[in-house]
Amino acid sequence: MSTDHEDDKPNKTSSSLSIVMYPWFAMGHLTPFLHMANKLAERGHRISFFHPKNTISKLQHFNLHPHLINFIPIDVPQVEGLPPGTETTADVPPESQELLRLAMDRTQPTIHSLLKQIKPDFVFFDFTHWLPELARQLGIKSVHFVIISPATVAYTLRKEQTTHSELMKPPLGFPPSSSIKLQTHEARGLNMAGKFKEIGTGLSFLERVLLSAEKSDALSFVACREMEGRYCDYIEAKFQKPVILAGPVVPIQPSSTLEGNWAEWLNNFKDKSVIYCAFGSEFILQKDQFQELILGFEKTGLPFFAALKPPVGFDSIEMALPDGFEERNHGRGIVYDGWVQQQLILAHPAVGCFVTHCGASSLSEALVSDSQIVLLPQLGVQFISARVMGGDLRVGVEVKKGDEDGWFTKDAVCEAIQLVMDENSDVGKDVRANHAKWKEFLLRDGLESSYIDEFVHKLQGLLI
Repeated sequence: MSTDHEDDKPNKTSSSLSIVMYPWFAMGHLTPFLHMANKLAERGHRISFFHPKNTISKLQHFNLHPHLINFIPIDVPQVEGLPPGTETTADVPPESQELLRLAMDRTQPTIHSLLKQIKPDFVFFDFTHWLPELARQLGIKSVHFVIISPATVAYTLRKEQTTHSELMKPPLGFPPSSSIKLQTHEARGLNMAGKFKEIGTGLSFLERVLLSAEKSDALSFVACREMEGRYCDYIEAKFQKPVILAGPVVPIQPSSTLEGNWAEWLNNFKDKSVIYCAFGSEFILQKDQFQELILGFEKTGLPFFAALKPPVGFDSIEMALPDGFEERNHGRGIVYDGWVQQQLILAHPAVGCFVTHCGASSLSEALVSDSQIVLLPQLGVQFISARVMGGDLRVGVEVKKGDEDGWFTKDAVCEAIQLVMDENSDVGKDVRANHAKWKEFLLRDGLESSYIDEFVHKLQGLLI
């Protein structure tokens, strides 16, 4: 990808850009926006970062350019039904997040006043569907900065009303080479999200995001064309506006070392023999699925380390383990409820397989590791990510589930792990080769820098 644009750069290149960022009130959105702010500030651009005021302690240490990234605290309005002091999704259960979106909507007068004062070139946003029109009135360009993959947006963001059976099929004009196809239980869940009207706006969540895309001046993704170019082209044609890519997320290697107790335990096993499993910091399995998962690990006969939350209704992991499980797996299997150094665990020579729920960060960390990938998605966007990883890129194997209920068995878990771990398996050989290819691509010198340079160039082009 060429980034040599010296002959056709707009006049704006001689000065820095001024950008406002206003992400959704969730750490999983605030942090990626701030990472993008760092990349832009590194090139001399000024960022005004709007955030709920009490999140500053969680964000400040990520600010690598404090002379260019200015944190601007926002008071979150009180909304009936929200606990006092609510600021982010961490403060409320999932069913109350619509009220938090309503609270964010009620910051509109504050945001209008700040934009008039700052007069930026751009405002980056995600869920505030009213922001593009407000920005346009002030002569500001708006960028719908999307933290989920282009493939997910391309498949799910449909202008027409759909039934769950229609969602099982790709939309009209969708790339024919795509591997994305939803099962019945997956489409049913997405269809409910598309029809449920939220308090205060009368819009469903999907309608809110659709309006954000339709009204913005450009859409942007943390993604790369080499992996998801076909979906970017589809989105660009569908919404008739630029799709600007910031490049892939390449995790920064931690400078710390793996905690001694985990390192000592892993050192007991031969290279590439241990199964590692994690489902993120928030997702909680039902008891039956929790037990099927770990019984699947046991059935492989391989050592395993699972970092999981206690299942729904249980206060501890120990209370939910199958009868006799601890005795049978003493010394070779650990199920742990607590934070672990995931990147360092994946980098340990003994770890050979990563069973993941397909969260974006976990997939990024998996792709730049040498651990083979088993895909076990649990929620909406994760299903699409799993199809891209397992189907389009063929870098992992997905655990088989029931079409209607989404149920997976210990046998299905065991089978998927054996496929990627067996050196003589044709499937295993294929995913190992593809994984190695994409790892090399993602770690290529200059990849991230070239994407950010092109990103800035395209932003400047919008100002002509």
